[in-house]
Amino acid sequence: MAYDGTDYHGWQLQDNVKTIESELNAAINAITGEDIQVIGASRTDAGVHARGNRAVFDTSSAIPAENWPMALNSQLPEDIRVVSARETEPYWHPRKCATLKTYEYVLDCGRIADPIGARFAWHVPYKLDVDKMNEAAKVLLGEHDFTSFCSVKGTALSNVRTITDISVIKEESRVIQDNDRVVISVTGNGFLYNMVRIITGTLVEAGRGKKTAADIKEILDNKDRRRGAMTAPPQGLVLARIVDME
Repeated sequence: MAYDGTDYHGWQLQDNVKTIESELNAAINAITGEDIQVIGASRTDAGVHARGNRAVFDTSSAIPAENWPMALNSQLPEDIRVVSARETEPYWHPRKCATLKTYEYVLDCGRIADPIGARFAWHVPYKLDVDKMNEAAKVLLGEHDFTSFCSVKGTALSNVRTITDISVIKEESRVIQDNDRVVISVTGNGFLYNMVRIITGTLVEAGRGKKTAADIKEILDNKDRRRGAMTAPPQGLVLARIVDME
C-alpha cells in the first residue's frame, strides 16, 4: 500500500485519533461486515509516508485476492491506496519474516522553501556538502549497536541492527531553481524508533561541516543518544519498499 501520512497519527491503532490502520480496518469492515484488524509490516510514525508498506488480514470473504485493491480503494480516503494484493501462506506474519526495508528521506535545501513539496520534505535553509554526507554515512554501514541513533522512547529488546546500503544523492529542485533536492536512502534488516530520522539529522550536520565521519564513529561507539544530533521532522520520510530476503 501507499499513503500520505501527513494527516494521520501514524500507522498503529489508537483511541480517538485517525491512523492508517484504523482506516484500513474500517474499509475491510465496510466490505465484509467482519471485525478485522490488519497487521502491518512497518508501524510508521505520525506524519511519515509510505510507497511500499504491507499488511495482512484473515477473512472468510470469497472476494478473490486480486480484486481487493479495487474494493478497498473504493472505501479508503484518497491519501491511502492499496496497490496490490495476494493470498499468503497460513500464519504468514509481515513483521516476522526476513526482509530488507528501504527508507528515503527528502531534504529541500535552499534559502526559500519549496511550497509544493512541503508535505514531503524537510526544508533545510542551507546548501549541504553531499560528498561529506556520503563519507559520514559509510561509518553506519554494517551491523552495529545503534543506541545513539534511537529515541529514548524506544522499547526494542536489542538495539543491534544491520544497514546494508546507505547513500546521499543530490538532484535539482523541481520547483525552485536555486534549491537542491537531497535524498538520503537507507536499507537495512530493521530500524529502531526514529532511527532514520536521527541518522538524517546527523548527516545534515555532516553536510554543514559540523560533524565529520570520525565524529559519527565516536557517536556510534559511545552508544549514548545524548551524543547524537537532532531528530529530523517526520514529513521528509517515506517507507520506499520492503523486499523479501528468502
